[in-house]
Amino acid sequence: MAEAEKYLDLPLEEVLGDRFGRYSKYIIQERALPDIRDGLKPVQRRILFAMHQEKNTHDKAYRKSAKTVGTVIGNYHPHGDTSVYDAMVRLSQTWKVRKTLVEMHGNNGSVDGDPPAAMRYTEARLSSISSELLRDIEKETVEFIPNFDDTIQEPTVLPAKFPNLLVNGSTGISAGYATEIPPHNIGEVIDAVIMKIDKPAATVPELMTKILGPDFSTGGTIQGIDGIRKAYESGKGKIVLRGRAEIQQVRGGREQIVIDEIPFEVNKASMVKRMDELRIDRKVEGISEVRDETDRTGLRVVIELKKDANSEGVLNYLYKHTDLQISYNFNMVAIHERTPKLLSLPMILDAYIQHQRDVVTRQAKYDLNKARKRAHIVEGLIKAISILDEVIATIRGSKDKQDAKQQLIAQYDFTEEQSEAIVTLQLYRLTNTDITLLQKEADELKKQIDDLEKLLNSENELMKVIKADLRSMKKQYNDDRQTKIEDKVEELKVDLEVTVASEDVLVSVTKDGYVKRTSLRSYAASNGEDLAIKDRDHILRLFEMNTKDTVLLFTNLGKYLYLPVHKLPDIRWKDLGQHVANIVQLEKEEFFVEALPIREFEDDQFLLFFTKNGMVKKSELSLYKAQRHSKSLVAINLKGDDEVVDVHRTYGNSSIFMASSKAYGLWYHEDEVKPVGQRAAGVKAITLKEGEAVVSGQVFDPAKDPSILITTHRAAVKRMRLKEFEATSRAKRGVVMLRELKSNPHKLIDLHLVQSDEQVIIKSAGDKTITVRPMDFKANDRYSNGSYVMDTEQSGEVTEAWVKPQYEKPFEHLNENKD
Repeated sequence: MAEAEKYLDLPLEEVLGDRFGRYSKYIIQERALPDIRDGLKPVQRRILFAMHQEKNTHDKAYRKSAKTVGTVIGNYHPHGDTSVYDAMVRLSQTWKVRKTLVEMHGNNGSVDGDPPAAMRYTEARLSSISSELLRDIEKETVEFIPNFDDTIQEPTVLPAKFPNLLVNGSTGISAGYATEIPPHNIGEVIDAVIMKIDKPAATVPELMTKILGPDFSTGGTIQGIDGIRKAYESGKGKIVLRGRAEIQQVRGGREQIVIDEIPFEVNKASMVKRMDELRIDRKVEGISEVRDETDRTGLRVVIELKKDANSEGVLNYLYKHTDLQISYNFNMVAIHERTPKLLSLPMILDAYIQHQRDVVTRQAKYDLNKARKRAHIVEGLIKAISILDEVIATIRGSKDKQDAKQQLIAQYDFTEEQSEAIVTLQLYRLTNTDITLLQKEADELKKQIDDLEKLLNSENELMKVIKADLRSMKKQYNDDRQTKIEDKVEELKVDLEVTVASEDVLVSVTKDGYVKRTSLRSYAASNGEDLAIKDRDHILRLFEMNTKDTVLLFTNLGKYLYLPVHKLPDIRWKDLGQHVANIVQLEKEEFFVEALPIREFEDDQFLLFFTKNGMVKKSELSLYKAQRHSKSLVAINLKGDDEVVDVHRTYGNSSIFMASSKAYGLWYHEDEVKPVGQRAAGVKAITLKEGEAVVSGQVFDPAKDPSILITTHRAAVKRMRLKEFEATSRAKRGVVMLRELKSNPHKLIDLHLVQSDEQVIIKSAGDKTITVRPMDFKANDRYSNGSYVMDTEQSGEVTEAWVKPQYEKPFEHLNENKD
């Protein structure tokens, strides 16, 4: 029974909750977060205190790190030696802390993330500024508590004669809380503390006239004053921090980028490796070599550029895609009154001022107590010397020391403390000159007591002492600001020419959505033959383009895809292209009606859309320049079951020719269609009857006098001249283009405006295709039905007709092509 009583029957979640709660409280208060008053985590405080106790200070020789670590573990911090040594090393690393608190001899790591030497090899001592954190600790200025095994006392906080939390910053992660406080310039922080003492209601903008912003030991440039102000007001904020890089001219007309400062807490070796990977993977063009030339004289990374490389563009790319520029997020959390709190700058300064008020008050009380005790003894000694013969006689007549003390108290009214001082007085102190020294000491003590009492009774005097001390700290330890601050965050624009190698390629697009780019060599090797293509699919367009160009693909459902050529898959001519579904999701019934090659999205170009239900829309081409390439975008707003039939690019001065399924044709000028927004629906283009649909919308230059070629479902083909028609206006019915038949009238499948050298491919429902040359047909008037080119009873009705795609070089005569 007694055995069973040892165990408690508790629910698991209760036990876990309780244990984890205790553990969380411990790591929040006693491990990962700094104290708001001295800016130190417990392990750091214990390291500094242990070194101070061991007299391992800046004015004495270095001492083995292992010895200090042993002392810290044995006396104050019952944890692993590596955690203590790592914390000690960090306090000595100039690239991590703004003012190093430990000086170390030997390898203490590097900015490349190299580990320090083992603690048995390195030596350390407190730095001079550390002594200021510990100054007057023996004067009972801070509270002491028993250590982990109750053998000695340790401080709960250090006196911290300078605002270490802001000067050195802090970083840490605990349970539910993390902290990220950047380092600052000691002179600026002290000026802000003094300003806050003089004007307790000082606002953040006022304080920012003193504290300009973080000051990182690795230098660099901060962008975004708004982010700093927000962080100082709320405890959270974001700034952009970039290294310092300079573009230098070198021999042979080349340039190089030299980096001599990197952002705070960035691993230089990783950054250099990433830059070299970008060069190897050809993610950025123009870099010929990346070298780390850092030596004992300072940090230096050189990026050699190729001749004629865009150095500004490369540098911007490096800022954007490597750790040469980072976002630094403030998260100013510290332990304030035993609780983690998110702190604004005024709260941190107020807490520090309050801490100094407590420290100086306790110090003054300690000094006052000591001075009063000494004054009391000096007073007794003066009195004893003035009746020296009687005192000596009394002492000689006493049995022992205790008796002598009792006699002095009884006969001459000395106190216990005074009589102790008299009986332990050395004989040489009885010389004639000593009385004057004692009198002088008594006067000095009286003045000291008066000053200390005045200090303790006056808040004003107390603050004067604090300010004077801070000013002397600034005079001794101030240095120049390392980090530059710029108001605005620069928007990084990376030109395509920096990231993409310029290369001429062949872009092919099929109706069903297979796209690829092919090297001109691969195309030439195949003589343009043997193209891999799926059954029932056909090539829509074939362009010779540059990798820096863009292709716009338009679908029948009014969507478009923005595809930079360099992002298209590089596939041999003889292999099947990649389906756009791998790039962008398409709907089941969606196919491509047009592909347009774009070099520049010029303002004087337009897109014309023609829809099945008789609408036309005109929009500026520049509206279709997109940032996102991962999804299809809206090209035109379609109503109901409407579909896009044709898309054309114009320069605003073309003619339009439209044809309906009932063989009506309408010709009017592009001016009739006013430009509208990208997502608009457009206006009525042609008047349609019941069951009639638009089969084609073409744009042309009347001066070039193209032929009109129409194809019907009964496989009739007919060529007409433009002079058979008259230009009228938009939204009319148009004129008939075929002789009307009572039975089985011809239904128009498509209409093309063709030049003499072009060919048209006609396809039937039975998958039979034939190629016709428009010039093989003589020009007819509007009232004939053309010539039959296929037996529809055998091969099925005609379903589709298209102009055979030619190998186009759209940018060859860039300035001659304007319609």
